[in-house]
Amino acid sequence: MLRELQKEFRALANPKKAKILAGFFKTGKGQYGEGDKFLGITVPQTRALVKKYWQMPMAETLELLQSQFHEERLFALLVLVQKYEKGNQEAREKIFKLYLKNTKQINSWDLVDLTADRIVGNYLADKSKEILFKLAGSKILWERRIAILATFYEIKNSRSEMTLALAEKLLSDKEDLMHKAVGWMLREVGKRCSQAEEEIFLKKYVKRMPRTMLRYAIERFEEEKRQGYLSL
Repeated sequence: MLRELQKEFRALANPKKAKILAGFFKTGKGQYGEGDKFLGITVPQTRALVKKYWQMPMAETLELLQSQFHEERLFALLVLVQKYEKGNQEAREKIFKLYLKNTKQINSWDLVDLTADRIVGNYLADKSKEILFKLAGSKILWERRIAILATFYEIKNSRSEMTLALAEKLLSDKEDLMHKAVGWMLREVGKRCSQAEEEIFLKKYVKRMPRTMLRYAIERFEEEKRQGYLSL
């Protein structure tokens, strides 16, 4: 099955689009995606392959997760999501552990954002969240992003406590990609849980928050209120 899939990947490859994607995902020296390689395949095309091949053996899925090509890693992660959501509790625990064991391969914001809440967040819903604090303290950018994005599952279920706790821990993060992620999750707290809760957090930490984080967090506010926060 893996060889058939890889033939389809190569048939869909688009060198011109691959070059554009390499620039978009900052693959140059010293950038966050340094060294990543692209085939030039769109996300909808990848999702179509997932729909066709999601029942492939786990060993082949994990082999693809080690691929040098971004789209093949994305495919593998989306397959893991499908296997997780269709699996029993034993299968879910195995996939959760495999996900965290392979964080070095989950090394781009899109790979994290499309999967962290659906695997990590879902699995931890009725369990201790201590692992999220450990990830949030990691030196690895993507593990920190997994931590905050995993709480999106909580937000979607009208629970904001973990998001706010991790946002506080991540206030001093130096990475712009983390400022955006934390701000995004704060915005979702206001949208899906309670704007009042979000504003309590903002009023407490507005002067400590990176400006990008603040801008993302208040993006949905009325203009007058948004300008008020920006003036602080």
